[in-house]
Amino acid sequence: MSKTSDFPYLHGFSETEQQRLRTQAEFAEYSIFQNIDFSQARNIIEVGCGVGAQTEILLRRFPKTKVTGVDLNKRQLEAAQKFLDSCPGAQGRFELHEMSADSLSFEPATFDGAYLCWILEHVPNPAQVLSEVRRVLRPGSEIVVTEVMNSSFFLDPYSPNVWKYWMAFNDYQYDKAGDPFIGAKLGNLLTQVGYHQVKTEVKTWHFDNRRPSVRKQAIHFWSSLLLSAADQLVAENYVDQEVVNKAKEELNSVANDPNAVFLYSFMQAKAQVYY
Repeated sequence: MSKTSDFPYLHGFSETEQQRLRTQAEFAEYSIFQNIDFSQARNIIEVGCGVGAQTEILLRRFPKTKVTGVDLNKRQLEAAQKFLDSCPGAQGRFELHEMSADSLSFEPATFDGAYLCWILEHVPNPAQVLSEVRRVLRPGSEIVVTEVMNSSFFLDPYSPNVWKYWMAFNDYQYDKAGDPFIGAKLGNLLTQVGYHQVKTEVKTWHFDNRRPSVRKQAIHFWSSLLLSAADQLVAENYVDQEVVNKAKEELNSVANDPNAVFLYSFMQAKAQVYY
């Protein structure tokens, strides 16, 4: 999840956060890419490429494709460059550019595919971003957008401080001109700015006693995602340190509960460009 405009990014830009983004990409790869096919694309734009975690997956899965990544944060791009330089088969197949997603400095019809993942939740004007992406895509190109739907989160046993923290987490993002519920709106947004053949799909992580090891992994992953925002939320008085500490305890307890349940749904949309 990466920043594309001049407003506070919830998770920060530390090396710990950069590694978390790579871990997140690895955890979510199967679910996200299960029905994505860029095998015929030769030049994809990835908006909000961040540290290159999703870029690496695109390059690995589609070996005939070049990826052009854009992000507004220089520190993330430096991390992406270093990471991708170390990835086998990536050399010569990617470019990284520092620019705003709502004002891309590419000529019209430059790319034949577009990939956005965990990015529109952070931008103040997602319709403008999608419109800009449409402008730089060739006719017949596909855009794939994967986004959050944070109202879907469910955790059992009941953890009151996790819920307090989660509400503050979403309030912060909403107050800073982001949208933690944007996944459900992707169909409207893509249609609004002129895409065609818009399709949406709900993807769900639901782990219980049937897959205990994956359930524990999911809860640990979610814990790191939530708590990466703790310093920011405390600093701006959205929660106090006591809530953070108790939320940590509850998350650890749930992760080790033999009857825990974890559920979260997100949205993926695909659409075509025609003129």
